[in-house]
Amino acid sequence: MTIAPAEPASAAPPTDEAPTDAPGTALLRTLTELTADLPETDPGRVAASALRGRHAGSDEAELRELATEAAAGLIPDDPQYSRLAARLLARTIGDEAAREGVIAFSDSIGVGHREGLISDTTTKFVRAHAARLDALIDAGADDRIGYFGLRTLHTRYLLRNPTSRQVIETPQHFMLRVACGLAEDDSPRALDDVAALYDLISRLDYLPSSPTLFNSGTRHPQMSSCYLLDSPLDQLDSVYERYHQIARLSKHAGGIGIPYTRVRARGSLIRGTNGHSNGVVPFLRTLDASVAAVNQGGRRKGAACVYLETWHADIEEFLELRDNTGEDARRTHNLNIAHWIPDEFMRRVEADALWSLFSPSDVPELPDLWGEEFDAAYRRAEAEGRFVRQVPARQIYAGMMRTLAQTGNGWMTFKDAANRTANQTAEPGRVVHSSNLCTEILEVTDDGETAVCNLGSVNLAAHLGPDGRMDWERLDATVRTAVTFLDRVVDINFYPTEQAAASNARWRPVGLGMMGLQDVFFRLRLPFDSPAAHRLSTQIAERIMLAAYEVSCDLAERHGPHPAWSGTRTARGVLHPDHFDVTPHWPQRWAALRERIGATGMRNALLLAIAPTATIASIAGVYECIEPQVSNLFKRETLSGEFLQVNSYLVDDLKRLGAWDATTREALRESGGSVQELTWLPEELRTLYRTAWELPQRALIDMAASRTAYLDQSQSLNLFMASPTIGKLSSMYAYAWKKGLKTTYYLRSRPATRIARAASGRPAAMTDEAITCSLTDPESCEACQ
Repeated sequence: MTIAPAEPASAAPPTDEAPTDAPGTALLRTLTELTADLPETDPGRVAASALRGRHAGSDEAELRELATEAAAGLIPDDPQYSRLAARLLARTIGDEAAREGVIAFSDSIGVGHREGLISDTTTKFVRAHAARLDALIDAGADDRIGYFGLRTLHTRYLLRNPTSRQVIETPQHFMLRVACGLAEDDSPRALDDVAALYDLISRLDYLPSSPTLFNSGTRHPQMSSCYLLDSPLDQLDSVYERYHQIARLSKHAGGIGIPYTRVRARGSLIRGTNGHSNGVVPFLRTLDASVAAVNQGGRRKGAACVYLETWHADIEEFLELRDNTGEDARRTHNLNIAHWIPDEFMRRVEADALWSLFSPSDVPELPDLWGEEFDAAYRRAEAEGRFVRQVPARQIYAGMMRTLAQTGNGWMTFKDAANRTANQTAEPGRVVHSSNLCTEILEVTDDGETAVCNLGSVNLAAHLGPDGRMDWERLDATVRTAVTFLDRVVDINFYPTEQAAASNARWRPVGLGMMGLQDVFFRLRLPFDSPAAHRLSTQIAERIMLAAYEVSCDLAERHGPHPAWSGTRTARGVLHPDHFDVTPHWPQRWAALRERIGATGMRNALLLAIAPTATIASIAGVYECIEPQVSNLFKRETLSGEFLQVNSYLVDDLKRLGAWDATTREALRESGGSVQELTWLPEELRTLYRTAWELPQRALIDMAASRTAYLDQSQSLNLFMASPTIGKLSSMYAYAWKKGLKTTYYLRSRPATRIARAASGRPAAMTDEAITCSLTDPESCEACQ
């Protein structure tokens, strides 16, 4: 093995002359001060770039902004520049808030209340405890946030004066405002609880979801992330009532999940008019326009995912909704689509059998059945000849794979797996009809109940102890605080519809997830597909569930179990892991928990769900949720432009080897962020720093399957394939189904130009011969090796 020689440290590019004007001199002084503990950054280089960009009359603030962008542009050369850029931006934010009269936290709340942004309740709480709350602010905590996380906070999250558009809170004020907005005012422990939550958020140990970060403490406290509606009934009034509900939810809320399985298929007789139905597509076209028109105050676009069961006779038209060709009147460009797949369909795909397609108007019982009851009812309807037509099951399945390959959409979610272990389906008539926008929420719905979920994520990377191992006690403590405040959201949340309020009060579900799993593996030197990584992932999920369930028992002791407790599987002594063949890592603790649940009940019907965390992971400076890295070199987009960012763990290793130099940087760019072609690097590093495109997808699926036992909802599981073919995809998703996954999310593929570099030729033709071959033994799928 040969290591490329390190390049000599470069001096700062010379400026024409040292700045003699006050702003330039002040900038250089500031940069020197901010880089005192960052020896691998070059303040002179940043200053030179900023000074070249100034114009006559540039003041100190403008030069600092130029220096911030210059430092951000140097992050690919050394990740330490992210800290410098963040420190510069933090000063800019502080100055901006100060111009609005904000120095202390209580100032921020006062200005926000005056401007009509902060709620009366939060203002009253802060005024009553101003001195202690002001003292809670950790002045140095901003330094934990990288440049892109801080830029995200500044552009999207910090409250602004509606007139001047200047921020009226610093990042730490923002974090404490979120905590105060969730305070239990009449509790003697309210201040201690708020301090605990602020401490977690400011250390980036845990972050609530974006709706909570946006709205906690404000006059409009809509803090839930996900809403799941039931399918509209097969009636015009019901369809348009759903439009109204979705519009209200989109205005204030997070993502929408809704099935359309009850709406009759195209060509079905409408007895009232003696006409024939146009099917679900025209209604979805209207929904598509509505979702695009109604957004969340300009902060986030409205977003929805429509689910359809695979027996619906409009399934083939449904598969074409996201196509870029064909009749535009039958396309939806804003909606996401997903399949709600019964096991019977997958069995027939395996057996190469016929699949019968029905109009829901002829089989109204099917949407509310799952498992053996669904199988029996489906076969009975077939025997009675109620189907619209029959097609080979593999023909439908191939269409699903084609849609995934071409659009990444058409997510594969499994109806029976979702219902079989669901805590809410213990009683007849309680059915999970779909997932949400991001496929991690699984809750029952009906015409009178819209399921709601409040989300937050533990930053696993922050829970490694000084010995480099997981600090399990600290993880327990984080979960205790996180669940307590997720439950608090249920009580103070604004609900845009009566159906949402009714469901959340009845079941009190929350969704605690995780992020930074890839960071943990990097720090522990564990390749993503190693047995040790697999074991640790499962242990983490188990420990979080244990702690979360224990907290829910604590809350039940204080406030009583949730109103629908008697209708849950847990109330009957069946905990979620009992559905799986697992050996717990902490059996004694599980035994004690089981006994306690029998005595006290639980405050929440559901507690665990792993959401994508795209934005909050950026704030925390870690990799998203349970995702492997997609590249060692990736692009970040900000309002100031596009910046490259490099894997800091890789850079640290290369520095230790003396190999982080211009040659390596250029080679990394040329390889598209892969280290596999950098043959002078040790094999250990090339194995550790593989990207999602270079990992066997079996590892992701197996890890997700083992984690499933400790997730009472589900997980947003992306799968990755540079050049998808029907053979690879069909076997990969068949394998995921056999492993018992409840849901999957996007299929990520690479742009055609990247695919051309990674593989020769175009993706293989999607023929029935290919699907036959791939289903013979899905465990031997080449995508999974």
